[in-house]
Amino acid sequence: MIGMDPAFVAGATVDGAVLRRVWRFARPYRAMLAAFLVVIVAAALVSLVPPLLFREILDSAIPDEDRGLLHLLAALIVAAAVADAGLALAERYVSARIGEGVIYDLRVSLFDHVQSMPISFFTRTQTGALTNRLNTDVLGAQRALTGTLGSVVSNTVALIANGGAIIVLEWRLGLISLVLLPIFIVPAKRVGRKLQTLTRQQMDLNASMNTTMTERFNVSGALLVKLFGRRSAETADFATRADGVRAVGVRSAVYGRTFFVALGLVGSLAAAAVYWIGGQLAISGALTIGTLVALATFVSRIYGPLTALTNARVEVMTALVSFERVFEVLDAQNPITDRPGAVDLAAVHGTIELDAVHFSYPVDAVVPSLEAVSPSTAEPADPAVVLHGVTARVEPGQLVALVGPSGAGKTTLAQLVPRLYDVTSGSVRIDGVDVRDYTQESLRAAVGVVSQDAHLFHDTVGNNLRYARPEATDAELMAAARSAQIEDLILSLPEGLDTLVGDRGHRLSGGEKQRLAIARMLLKDPAIVILDEATSHLDAENEALVQEALAGALAGRTSLVIAHRLSTITAADQILVLDAGRIVQRGTHPELIAEGGLYADLYRTLLRAEHASVTP
Repeated sequence: MIGMDPAFVAGATVDGAVLRRVWRFARPYRAMLAAFLVVIVAAALVSLVPPLLFREILDSAIPDEDRGLLHLLAALIVAAAVADAGLALAERYVSARIGEGVIYDLRVSLFDHVQSMPISFFTRTQTGALTNRLNTDVLGAQRALTGTLGSVVSNTVALIANGGAIIVLEWRLGLISLVLLPIFIVPAKRVGRKLQTLTRQQMDLNASMNTTMTERFNVSGALLVKLFGRRSAETADFATRADGVRAVGVRSAVYGRTFFVALGLVGSLAAAAVYWIGGQLAISGALTIGTLVALATFVSRIYGPLTALTNARVEVMTALVSFERVFEVLDAQNPITDRPGAVDLAAVHGTIELDAVHFSYPVDAVVPSLEAVSPSTAEPADPAVVLHGVTARVEPGQLVALVGPSGAGKTTLAQLVPRLYDVTSGSVRIDGVDVRDYTQESLRAAVGVVSQDAHLFHDTVGNNLRYARPEATDAELMAAARSAQIEDLILSLPEGLDTLVGDRGHRLSGGEKQRLAIARMLLKDPAIVILDEATSHLDAENEALVQEALAGALAGRTSLVIAHRLSTITAADQILVLDAGRIVQRGTHPELIAEGGLYADLYRTLLRAEHASVTP
């Protein structure tokens, strides 16, 4: 494969463990792989037939004026052509079945494994690099089992078959054709190296151009360009990048064409040499005309396979590197797994207990090659302790507010309940059982979360709601929407539940997205609810609607609320005040106001801020 970059596999060696694992992945397709190899060999052998039949026509049928033999040989040539076409179609079909099957297996395995990874994996991983593993590297792995394997086998068989035919027919002419090989292979390798350089440039330029489009064509990027009046500048910048892609594309096309022109030229020179020397042998009677024509055909067929095989190592190693990169993600260890004997969380009462909880965010890379690590941070630092010995108890049905300055550990504490992270020491218990002793699926089914920036998929209103319960009817969706104070909005939309919400819900306001997220949470019907600053950035009107929706949503449920709004805080059954990862105060609003301290200071600050926001 001309243009494949050997620098990509520099220093790589064939790892037996990788090969064995590749075979385990390909094993379900072993019957098809065997059929694929048989078809390739059969196609190579069938390709030998036409030149030999032409030889018989020239040497026997025509000189002997044997029309019957001529008809038979012509029919056999047609049959060989039909067989060759049939084998080509069979090869493509089997190749596609194997390739697409491997792509399916790898992608599903990768997607499922990545979905199971903890949140810390996604906070550190470059999304583009991760999706690249699901696309480019999976395709590279596919080529290992079809393109690369088929190329190596077919070119080897073709070289052996055509070389053998040349030796059998006239070995001296075969030696003459070999003399011309350096004339072709040396320039071909130079052209190949140049194409490899151009391929790298083309990939880099395309990546840069695609990044520009991705960043500018989402809602936030497009809005920024318009607000700063940068359309002309962005177009000029994009045109520069596109011009670089165009220039490299032209050079790559010329060099690629040069390679094939050189291949044709050397083939013509070889054919000329065979006809010149072979013609003299034919004139002297040492060689028949038919044999001469067949030899010229076979000689022209050996240069392509030889050239392809000179690059076979790069192709094989590139394919194996793709497999290694896929396996690197599949082998990533998930630190949050179900314990042996984990039980389902059923009949939830809603008691939450935090027992001497200490927590530090993980610092070790899960998949280092997917994380953007600068040289200064290449060595992992000691993990900073975020929570220090936090102990608290939340009774069933209680509303508990978590307050404190930014960075106090409120969100971190809330994330330990659905086990998005595991505690470093201590324990988090629900209904008296450590959350690590529950299955993750049942635990998270019992906990509903509405965050500050509710995420909506680029789909319909109905499908975003059904994400919580796919089997829900339209009537159930509207009932949840009614409880979340968003029914009237849905009814006013042009297509109701079938209305698209746009990328990340950008067609809806912040308050509308929040109420839709609350409706989705209500459909889930969790026993425990976590609200992470769900109303902090809303205006007074939207906040009132969301607060009304929350009042119904939280009724009868155990609730942890991270809030910056006084109305939410003062209504709490219990307030936990965090500072630097420790609970420094706890109690009801009147108790904490009377006590003074950090809570009273925070309350006065919030009171002034809310008063200022409503003062004209």
